Amino acid sequence: MSIATTRGDGGQTGLAGGVRISKSDLRVEAYGTVDELNTVLGFARSICTNKEIYDWTEGIQRTLFRLGSGLATPPESKKAPPSITPDDVEALTKLVHQIEATEGILGDWSLPGAHTESAAYEVARTVCRRAERNTVRLASSGVELKPEILAYLNRLSDVIWLFGRLIEVNAGVDARLRTGETAGPKWSRAWK
Repeated sequence: MSIATTRGDGGQTGLAGGVRISKSDLRVEAYGTVDELNTVLGFARSICTNKEIYDWTEGIQRTLFRLGSGLATPPESKKAPPSITPDDVEALTKLVHQIEATEGILGDWSLPGAHTESAAYEVARTVCRRAERNTVRLASSGVELKPEILAYLNRLSDVIWLFGRLIEVNAGVDARLRTGETAGPKWSRAWK
């Protein structure tokens, strides 16, 4: 059996459970962007020298496979979708609090690109936000999703942003966008 099945040559793809839909469908866009996020996180992890962030990233990638599979499973599928649980969301929330407690962690806007590893996580953060927007579009179209899916993606972008800041703190890099008197308040409401 070959990976080149030719079944998608006409612009359709198969969902979990064998349902065929257009590759332009909002569901495909949502889980496809989650797949892209997983890949970008894989690149960030591949260059990450911080063992703790490396391990956290790998765990998140495994969860994203479940999340993407859940998005790829329509209600009419005979196969039950894997689920994102409140515990998955809570684990990210705890990670946010843990990293926020780090001495010297940046609490305001950052300028991406001050450090190669943190820049890779910034790219992942923007893909995560796009995955979240695409998943919101899917839910807004009437597709019923577990609320934990959106909560997980929302929390994940915060975690990924904090990974970049933690890398910078550990490297002694100052990536503040605003300096001196123009620095904004900690955890600016503008990016929540």
